[in-house]
Amino acid sequence: MMRNARFPGLNRSDGAINRFGVSQWMLVDSALWAAMFIMALWMRYDFSGGQLARALATSRSYLVVVALIVLSLAVGWLTGLYRGRFVPGSILESTIITCVFSAATIAVFLAHIISGQYDGVPPSTPIVTGAFTILSALVLRSLVRRKRLFGAGVAEDAERALVFGAGDGGLQLVRQLRRSENSQFNPVAILDDDAGKRHMVIEGVRVQGGRDKLEELARKNNASTLLIAVPSLHGDELIDIRDRAEAAGLSVLVLPPLDSMMRGRVAANELREINVNDLLGRKPAHLNQTQIAEHLRGKRIMVTGAGGSIGSELCRQIMKFRPAELIMLDRDESGLHSVQLSIHDQAMLDGDDTVLASIRDRESINQVFADRRPQIVFHAAALKHMPLLEQYPLEALKTNVLGTLNLLDAAQASSVETFVNISTDKAANPCSALGTSKRIAERLTAARGSGSTEGKFVSVRFGNVLGSRGSVLTVFEKQIRDGGPLTVTDPDVERYFMTIPEACQLVLQAAVLGEQGETLVLDMGEPIKIADVARTLIEQSKKKIEIVFTGLRENEKLSEHLFDVSDILTTDTKHDALTAVRVPPLCVNRDAIESCNSHDGAQDWLKANTYNN
Repeated sequence: MMRNARFPGLNRSDGAINRFGVSQWMLVDSALWAAMFIMALWMRYDFSGGQLARALATSRSYLVVVALIVLSLAVGWLTGLYRGRFVPGSILESTIITCVFSAATIAVFLAHIISGQYDGVPPSTPIVTGAFTILSALVLRSLVRRKRLFGAGVAEDAERALVFGAGDGGLQLVRQLRRSENSQFNPVAILDDDAGKRHMVIEGVRVQGGRDKLEELARKNNASTLLIAVPSLHGDELIDIRDRAEAAGLSVLVLPPLDSMMRGRVAANELREINVNDLLGRKPAHLNQTQIAEHLRGKRIMVTGAGGSIGSELCRQIMKFRPAELIMLDRDESGLHSVQLSIHDQAMLDGDDTVLASIRDRESINQVFADRRPQIVFHAAALKHMPLLEQYPLEALKTNVLGTLNLLDAAQASSVETFVNISTDKAANPCSALGTSKRIAERLTAARGSGSTEGKFVSVRFGNVLGSRGSVLTVFEKQIRDGGPLTVTDPDVERYFMTIPEACQLVLQAAVLGEQGETLVLDMGEPIKIADVARTLIEQSKKKIEIVFTGLRENEKLSEHLFDVSDILTTDTKHDALTAVRVPPLCVNRDAIESCNSHDGAQDWLKANTYNN
């Protein structure tokens, strides 16, 4: 018999027929036919014991009941009903029982009518007997299935758990927990904020209230764990429920997002602790893979900053679309080694796919573009650490502004078809050297787009990405390994977050959908407090680590913005995760930029060109 490893509860139902054997079911059904025949006669004679006894004493009574039993057992055997072919209590078995017993009933009824010899057995008795027997057999099998699947499935030492969510996820989770012999958890109550689901019963477990009753139900049911069975739960709600559960002394496990579960099916072994990705509470973006493939396949594609977190992931995703050539450009040889290794499982660094060059070197960039003639360019190279660039604004100017200008000039000179400048949410209403330099890069790209009749020049703007080098996540993980404390600038500081793969997927989609000179802003969901990220990582570590608030750094915001006050929103809705805006184009004098050779000079130039016309 095939076993179901992922859904162990189903193995119990497959084996139920073996423990309650074939011969037992045949005896039980025979007894049901006899009992229901007596019941039908008794009802027919208005519950008169004397008349019932006289009717049962006739040979016709024995003939009818024996015929019903023999016919149903014979047809049932032929159809596999009594040969272990069907799961007891299943819809398929119920259908077979109904058909088999109905056939036996109709056959005996017709024979009884045709014979014309009733002898105390009214013509309607076989019909009534058949109806009663079908109903009784279905109820009995349902009770057997319920007892075997839901009554004895939970191990005695299983942890008593509350389940949050009475939707599809909760239903499937409770079902799996109740059916599995080796289940670690015993669901004792369900919670759901939907008032319409109150008092609903799922697999014998009742919905007893919403999250406001979590502490009361945990105490009442002596529960030790809360299982969150709402894979699409928003990050803010997840944090609220987690905090309530911890206040009630419960440990918390969640189901992963639906997009990471095979075909959206829920299995109890997928329960895990809350991680940082859960706080995003994001629905997976739906991409037009065909559009992206048509845009990238067979093209010569360059990625600047290919050794960085965004650039390397872009390279990996682009390779899936079979470009004619992927040109990975970076000034960091170790970064190039790493990305080549991740793509080809080897990193000899002796091929044409890696280019060691700095975007600040105009002559070198012009030579690379002239030699390689890229058709599509993803510009991910940039300096991105805000506090460091506050100390060295001249470096922000040279890399983020002048470097971008070098690429734009080279791209236009070599007739690049699509140029995508990757920006940041710090470019919206900027107040730091990083923000102003990236804002100017957006404006330079927009200006090149407005003045170009050949290639397409667009920018893509998004917030922080989880797991990038130097991101808050990697810093926290290092601090946890070292025993803490975790440092956060302010209890209320919050940022937009997105996973690196999703950000890169949307960058590829933006490259296809963006129109000349546009800046496409990715849907980042709701901002997340950095302190919540810190607390989640501490809980995962199972360590007692302190969070220290150090105060906001110079020009650091409590909250970032996705849109600038000068952005002009377009009416064209390109994608549900992309919003197109127009930024004011900026044409600059290269000599003026190159003449900035001091901290103050760079800072003044950046501020002067952030919003000027």
